[in-house]
Amino acid sequence: MKLTDHEIRDVVKYLEEGKPLPDKYRFMLFDDKREVELVWNGKTNEITNTVLPFQTIEVIDEPRSEEQASLQQGLFDFSGRQISGWTNKLIWGDNKLILSSLKNGPLRQEIEDQGGIKLIYIDPPFDVGADFSMNIEIGDESLVKQPSVLEELAYRDTWGKGADSFIAMIYERLSLMKDLLADDGSIYVHCDWRVNANMRFVLDEVFGKNNFINEIIWQKVRASKGQAKSFGNVHDTIFVYGKTRNYVFYKQYNEHDEARIKSHYNNVDSGGRQYQLADFTQAGQGEPRVFGDKGLLTPPTGKHWIWSQERIDQGIKDNLIIFTESGKPRVKRFLDVSLGSPVEDIWTDIYPLNSQAKESVEYPTQKPETLIERLMMASSNEGDVVADFFTGSGTTMAVAEKLGRKWIGSDLGKFSIHTARKRMIAVQRQLKKDGKNYRAFEILNLGRYERQHYVGVNTNLRAEEQERQLTKKEKDFVILITKAYKAEPIQGFRTFQAQRASRLVSIGPINLPVSRLYVDKVVEEAIEKGITKVDILAFEFEMGLSPAAQDEAKNKGVDIALKYIPREVFDKRAIEKDQVVFHDVSFIEVKPHIKGRTLSIELTDFSVFYSQDSIDNISAELKPGGTKVEVVGGQIWKVSKDKDTDIVEKEQLTKHWTDWIDYWSVDFDYENRKEMVRVKKEDSDDYEEQWTGDYVFENEWQSFRTKKERKLELQSVFKEYMAKGSYKVAIKVIDIFGNDTTKVIEVNI
Repeated sequence: MKLTDHEIRDVVKYLEEGKPLPDKYRFMLFDDKREVELVWNGKTNEITNTVLPFQTIEVIDEPRSEEQASLQQGLFDFSGRQISGWTNKLIWGDNKLILSSLKNGPLRQEIEDQGGIKLIYIDPPFDVGADFSMNIEIGDESLVKQPSVLEELAYRDTWGKGADSFIAMIYERLSLMKDLLADDGSIYVHCDWRVNANMRFVLDEVFGKNNFINEIIWQKVRASKGQAKSFGNVHDTIFVYGKTRNYVFYKQYNEHDEARIKSHYNNVDSGGRQYQLADFTQAGQGEPRVFGDKGLLTPPTGKHWIWSQERIDQGIKDNLIIFTESGKPRVKRFLDVSLGSPVEDIWTDIYPLNSQAKESVEYPTQKPETLIERLMMASSNEGDVVADFFTGSGTTMAVAEKLGRKWIGSDLGKFSIHTARKRMIAVQRQLKKDGKNYRAFEILNLGRYERQHYVGVNTNLRAEEQERQLTKKEKDFVILITKAYKAEPIQGFRTFQAQRASRLVSIGPINLPVSRLYVDKVVEEAIEKGITKVDILAFEFEMGLSPAAQDEAKNKGVDIALKYIPREVFDKRAIEKDQVVFHDVSFIEVKPHIKGRTLSIELTDFSVFYSQDSIDNISAELKPGGTKVEVVGGQIWKVSKDKDTDIVEKEQLTKHWTDWIDYWSVDFDYENRKEMVRVKKEDSDDYEEQWTGDYVFENEWQSFRTKKERKLELQSVFKEYMAKGSYKVAIKVIDIFGNDTTKVIEVNI
């Protein structure tokens, strides 16, 4: 459209004043005029294409050795009944980077070799913090685990700016998921009233309206709270889309229910049999299976009813084909009582998860397995790859394993990954007990990360302005941490920002866990500059970051101390009152028991140094008669205020070091398997394997607490070694918050 002189002057005026153009000019100036379009602040069609290497942190093949067994040797000599060809994958990290690396990296070919991802189910969080505040049992009390700093930062941009930020987050991730789906694949997106309207628009735009399959209403609540000024909110919504119209779908049936059958099959023939009338196509061949006692045939999925001319003539003779008033032929479809009535798009027969249910792992957003089972049976086959990129408690993977599907799961929360790990081991154990095969699974994370703007940079700015803002934010962050650590700033180093007494200080990124790669760079500069004492400060350390890294540095003459940055650094009052304490990473003590060529490991001590609040703050905030359970100074306390006297009493709930442990496991031959990553060759599209310098933790024995079994075994079974010699043994402990600590010892057999 040609603009008038007045309109041109108007546009120039807006541009000179740095003001946004009114919408009418957007439609005048640009050719892309859609009938209906979803628009949000900062909308862009740019999709992340970063490729980062996946590192294998842990492999769980044999779920548990219950008695003495020989230690297997060799990279591919697994002790469990692994079905060859695919290892399931549980990935910790930002799912945007995970999806991009799966889409564009070397794992893409591995997925394609399995037929691609046939089904994706996601249940994304709907409001900030929903998936990161967890209730943790301590004896008879319950502690609320607060979100970690990284979890808060990662999700702040998702909800902190309202609907715009949520739509931007889910739009990019759904676009990546669509690309990963097989052509006959489908996606199920679970949401509730808070985001379902926006979600439908985003799905229409990403997958196309023509690929919409269903809107499923699931009654998640049986008795509503009886809102005073609205109808009871009792349902969630699940949107179903195919990548194309050629999606896999198998009709599902309810259990035989006479009332439902009568409402569905509303015709009765002279013989008293109930039936429906269905379309059929005369042309074509292929009659897959008999349906009913008159040889009625059901077509392949997604096809019309196909009969040969001979069958049509016989059908008319047998009164199986009738003609409507307009002369259109219709075929009778008789009720198969064994199947029950077909499942429709309102699901009231799947009950919400009861807290006493056997499958419950007490995860706040956990969904019932029967819900996932129905959609998985409808949209995938045995042996297909299914995925869930907001894993939560791991329900999708648990159902996939039981139904013989291959799976990929990912989550940003460490607690989620740990919950899913325990759950999948329990599934493996049960399958093993039942004499059924199971697949090994591995825990992965991203070896290197792109710099992400979680520090509060305005993502609506141009790239160069964002970079300037990011640089300033990072400088402010370093100043803040340096002051809280009572250190002095220094200049002229690549990895060191401060000095405290005789130790140089390296401050890890605000938005990412400190990785092995980061530690290696710190050690490299320390050796180069003749530095012998180093403190590395971080909000979080990479899952599986082995003490071997510290031991390796020590062998090179560098003493490294790893310390957690506490949440209090963002509280100016805490800094002013000198209340900020930087805690050491947890430590483990073990005792090896050697008998001949057999070894057992006994766990003898474990210490943590967490703190979520202070007794003074809790006391001041408590109302008379109130009680709060909190982590203070490395212990869990119950603080109560008397309702009459305001006297504050405190009770220490962590009586023993074992109270902090949720799970521990042993790798009896830690250096048996090198950790390899696939990276792209220089000036080539080919990939090559490189050793990271670390090893994969092969989980051979484990003990962990469950909802019903709170007891923890503190000594492993004995393992028999095939040959005498010196071996490295790794012991991994995961605390009640989902954080892991690893210790490596050397034993002589």
